[in-house]
Amino acid sequence: MGEINEEWLERNFPCRQACPVHTEAGKYVTLISEGRFREAYAVARRPNPLASICGRICAAPCETVCRRGEIDAPVSIRALKRFVTERFGVESMVDFSVLTEIYGDRKDRYPEKVAVIGSGPAGLACAHDLALLGYSVTIFESAPVAGGMLRLGVPEYRLPRALIQLEINAILSLGVELRTGVRIGKDTTLAALKADGYSAIFLAVGSMKSRDLTIPGVELDGVLRGIDYLLNVNLGYRVEMGKRVIVIGGGNVALDIARTAARGGEQTNLQRNLSIVQAMDVARSAVRFGARDVTVCCLESESEMPASKEEVEEASIEGIHFQYSLGPKRLIGSNGGVTGVEFLRVSRVFDANGRFSPEFVPNSEVVLDTESVIIAIGQTGDLSFLQPEDGVASRGGRIVIDPDTLATTAAGIYSGGDVAFGPRLAINAVADGKRAAKSIDEYLRGVPRPGESEQVEVVIEPRWDRELDFEAIPRQKPPSRPLARRIGIAEVEECFSERAARKEGSRCLRCWTNTIFEQRPDAGTECILCGGCQDICPESCIEILPASRIALLPANARELAPVLIEDRRVGAVMLKNEEVCIRCGLCAARCPVGTITMRSFARKENVVA
Repeated sequence: MGEINEEWLERNFPCRQACPVHTEAGKYVTLISEGRFREAYAVARRPNPLASICGRICAAPCETVCRRGEIDAPVSIRALKRFVTERFGVESMVDFSVLTEIYGDRKDRYPEKVAVIGSGPAGLACAHDLALLGYSVTIFESAPVAGGMLRLGVPEYRLPRALIQLEINAILSLGVELRTGVRIGKDTTLAALKADGYSAIFLAVGSMKSRDLTIPGVELDGVLRGIDYLLNVNLGYRVEMGKRVIVIGGGNVALDIARTAARGGEQTNLQRNLSIVQAMDVARSAVRFGARDVTVCCLESESEMPASKEEVEEASIEGIHFQYSLGPKRLIGSNGGVTGVEFLRVSRVFDANGRFSPEFVPNSEVVLDTESVIIAIGQTGDLSFLQPEDGVASRGGRIVIDPDTLATTAAGIYSGGDVAFGPRLAINAVADGKRAAKSIDEYLRGVPRPGESEQVEVVIEPRWDRELDFEAIPRQKPPSRPLARRIGIAEVEECFSERAARKEGSRCLRCWTNTIFEQRPDAGTECILCGGCQDICPESCIEILPASRIALLPANARELAPVLIEDRRVGAVMLKNEEVCIRCGLCAARCPVGTITMRSFARKENVVA
């Protein structure tokens, strides 16, 4: 067959294309359906060093574009990733030699040292890939524990701390060094790191500073900033909240805060939890005092609220209240402490062009009583560690970078994650770390390293005999812990059973397998225009039309079929809608002359030398 169009190929791998690290989700989902769990884990883990974490908290952009969603509901890709990581990932407590099976033996180390500032998802991913490439890497973390916002921002009921530590241990097992409690700008500087022999630096310090409201009363006792609250709770400090709490904000972080605050009165022994993975000794127990009456107030209407629908549903189940279309006007206090919030009704949040431009209803004030207020309206980076001599430019609380290479304005210094792009998904930060590792390697070696080849190969040409009943299997939802048992740090979402996982995996349409139309007179596979493929297609995505009815023909139409004779359109044209096709293979089975076949495609990957 002829050369494969790259754009066509990418469109036909929507889940892979949507994933920032290009995980072949459909491949591991299908392997799960076939019971080939170890192979599935290898596919999920190879591009993602934090696969076990993502199996629990990833926002799953792959599911948003999943073609199965056009039929009924997308495949539960994230939950299926958790299913295989629980069997072969770090949480399965298998030996870390499984990484050698996936990546091969690590090569001899280069003499250059690389410093990674920050141990969040971007920093961990960068250190992981650089270690695999053969560099000595040291991660510097200002907090007493590693993990960044994964550890200090994401609530434990969503992401167990022991799991985070296991993921970190797997990366450290590659030879990466971790130094916690080191604050850049106070304990050391970027210039000092260069003087210590670090040839390149990756800045992945995240957005650890809460945005504040500019309204009267923000200085009152009992008014907390969202990130500060999560940091204190997750480091084990006691946070007195009272019985009524208002959370101002409408994003996923605001909901994390609200659900954490509602888990009041439970005691967690961090030392006991972390000793499982031989982490650092944490002397404090985390006593989480929260409020049973928690209300989330946001500018947006219910339909406009930026938090994910699933998070809102879970919060509602847990008794969190919501007040929509309210904008804070002032905080009310008594004796130096907050006692209420005065809001104005919001008439609109966005203008006609979709820009953020809230308008309020005059004289619509309403007061909600409270004992604590947590402001969760966004985050920004704390760049106070940068010195003029570093030569690293910043703008609006973010480090200025080249979006392609992640290089800053200083030679040998790169940056990614939230501090460069603003708050995004964890998987985006992982992608930044991997991209930075590639750029740093190219900077230190002076030449680009061969990566994924643009060449595409046909890997199989299957006889399509899979029985498909696309309406018989509904989307399988992962089980959840009963409401009565959702106390303290108990994980809310639970893992698929093997039966449910295989059933859900079977819903995948296998988008990497496609119908190929190829006429070869010498093989007797010229289309006879019988229309059988058009008749049998269950989605009506194939149509055979007279060429005279086609307004615009492809540029290579003359090569594809004899449809132009003396500039007159004659014959017939077959059209296929790739976006609607469900890869059932019925057209190939029906074709009497073999013009239509089902073929699977994959990119050839070069092994890193």
